[in-house]
Amino acid sequence: MKWLSIMLVLVASVLVWTESRTANQGAAFRSAQQKLDYIETNADRQPPAHKATAITTEEFAAWLNGGGVALPPGVSDVQFSSVPAVVTAKARVDFDKLTAGVKSANPLLSIFSGVHDVEMTAQASGAQGLGSVRVESMTIDGVRVPRIAMQYAVDKYLKPKYPNVGLDSKFKLPARIDVAVVGNNVVTLTQK
Repeated sequence: MKWLSIMLVLVASVLVWTESRTANQGAAFRSAQQKLDYIETNADRQPPAHKATAITTEEFAAWLNGGGVALPPGVSDVQFSSVPAVVTAKARVDFDKLTAGVKSANPLLSIFSGVHDVEMTAQASGAQGLGSVRVESMTIDGVRVPRIAMQYAVDKYLKPKYPNVGLDSKFKLPARIDVAVVGNNVVTLTQK
């Protein structure tokens, strides 16, 4: 789905929001869906309107939770936050479900099993129609994961199922999005 690229701008990992959030989740989902529908419709215009569209981390998370996109099993209780150019995501991850069908005898990868609280921080931006995400750090149950272990796990477990996911990702932004700016709990998208 073309909105997967927008998700990468928000966080370098596909995540799903918990169902136990506030009653505003329905309104946040509808707001996100309206904005994403506008972006898609605007992309078909010649030329598209250059009006910026701001999607909050709350709206985006509600959209994910509400079924806006099919996500892999094993990820739940996700929370997003962002400051300019940096996105942080916290989630409860069942690595056994996430990595189902892929085995490794490498003892280094034993940290990627069971159910754990995971936090990832990434730099994210978009300019001239290209998105860029660089995962800066990851902790599992509060313990920092070395970058080499993150890279190995991504290559071993995620790339076979999700070839466009990586610690350093560059990709074409969908729907004629020219600029994506990450701000304080919001991403602002401008089409060209």
